[in-house]
Order: sequence, then C-alpha cells, then structure tokens
Amino acid sequence: MLADREFGPVRIYAGEKNGKYPDGNQVIVQGSDSRAVFDSPLVSNLIGRDFDDADLVIQGHMHEDHVAGLHRLPRADVYIHEGDLPALRSWEGLKQAYGYSDPVSETLRETIESTFNYLPRPDAIGFSDGHDWDLGGGVTVRALHTPGHTAGHCVLLVEPVGVLCTGDIDLSGFGPYYGDRTSSLADFRRSLEKLAQIPATAWVTFHHRGVYTDRKLFLADLQAFADKIDARSERLVALLAQGPQTLEALAVQGVLYEPAKAPPWAPYAERYTIAQHLEELIEQGLVEQGDENLYGLA
Repeated sequence: MLADREFGPVRIYAGEKNGKYPDGNQVIVQGSDSRAVFDSPLVSNLIGRDFDDADLVIQGHMHEDHVAGLHRLPRADVYIHEGDLPALRSWEGLKQAYGYSDPVSETLRETIESTFNYLPRPDAIGFSDGHDWDLGGGVTVRALHTPGHTAGHCVLLVEPVGVLCTGDIDLSGFGPYYGDRTSSLADFRRSLEKLAQIPATAWVTFHHRGVYTDRKLFLADLQAFADKIDARSERLVALLAQGPQTLEALAVQGVLYEPAKAPPWAPYAERYTIAQHLEELIEQGLVEQGDENLYGLA
C-alpha cells in the first residue's frame, strides 16, 4: 500500500472514506534512527512493512478505533499521555474511562475485540505535556496536551516540517465528543483555543477531514467545529423553555445523537454530555436546579 500524502519524513495513509469512523488516517514518521506511528486505525492492517517495522507507537489518546493495529507491533515501545495510561494498559482501565454499565461494557468489549483487534498494552509508557521524541536526523515529535475528548488527548507536532496531527479534534460535522466519564467540556473548550495558536504548516485529522495545508481554512473549520458546543447548549435551553425537566428526561431527547440512530452507549454519553452543559449554563446564570432534580430556565 502506498502513502496518500507525504511531507518530508511524514507519510499519511488515508483510511476508508477519508478516515471516517470506524477507520482513521494513519501517520508514519521516519527519522534516521527510528520510525514512529501515530495510533493505529483499521487501515494500518493493510499498509505492510512501513507500519509493521515501526520502532515506537505514539498514541494521541485511547479509544478503541485508535488501537486496531497494535496487535501487529508486539515489540514496539508504546507511549500515551499519563491521563489515558490506565485505559491503554487494561480493559478495566478502559471500562472505567468509558463509564458504561457492565452489560453495555461487556457488549462493547466483544465488539471492539472482533472489529478493532483490541488487546490491552500493560507495557505502555506514560508521558506528560511537552514530551519530545528524537527520531534522528533532526526529525522530532512533540506531544501537546489537549484534554477534553479524553483526559489524556494530545496533538502531535512533527518538526522540522511543521505537520500537526490533531487526533480526534477532527473537525467533523458531528462536533466535539466529550461523552465519556473522563471527558471534560471545559477542558475541550480550552484545548480548541490552544490548538488555534499552535504554529504549523499542515494539519492532519484522525477522522473525516484528513489533510489541511491552508491555515485560514483550517481555522474556519476549527471554529465551525467549536460552534457545535454552543449549538448543544442552545438546544438544551430550548428544551428547558418547554418547562423544567430532569437530566434523564433531557437525555432521551438526544442532544448528541438522533434517538432512532443512537448507539448502545448513547444513554451514558448523553447524560455525561448534558450534565456538563447544565453545569456550565448554571454558572452562566441561564439555568437553575430546583427540587426533585428538576432543571429549568433561571
């Protein structure tokens, strides 16, 4: 399989439908001393030796669709931000990060084992914000912590070419996802602001959009992506304008997903997401919590 795009030491293999979930876009970085791969989407299983001969894996974060090729790299060093380290090291850690009930978690485990070749990596190595890898020949990778999607989500900057891999800040039409137990709406807002300030010459999303080389276009799509957060708050305000409601009642009306198309974990993701929006709206003085766990407009 041949790379779809190259930027000096960076090779990009596009997943199916430009990396649309369940696939993703594979980035491989070659230095004079070592080769690094960023995550491992489904497409990594089709690449061959360019992927299979990697010396190290740098995980931007831990979700099932980002480890579909790790089974091919049993001897490679695997790195992930310390905030997501437990989720990569064991199934129990990943289950705790998702925050789903046992029946849903076990169904999900069966799915990710069959679809994504899921295997825990108890040997995974943690790193912190700003960690650098020197791949040799002047090629370096720096991890910049951008939490929100997960506690340990990072974007990865390759120098000297200035290629920034944005992970699941993917600029999709769905918008930011912060529906796990360890996700954070407040952190996601700060991470979006941080991402806009990082100097780069090209940007690669893990899903959907793929490669940007026009900074103005990238920033416009980043703003549209961020605007989805406020659109969800506006939907909640519109729902509460009909009268006070509980968190559970709001969750079944679908702020993230259309109820008819919702995945099995949607009830949890909706509750985690809506609870964070309600907290933010209360702080803004737009919503108040009354008796019997009812939320209403202030």
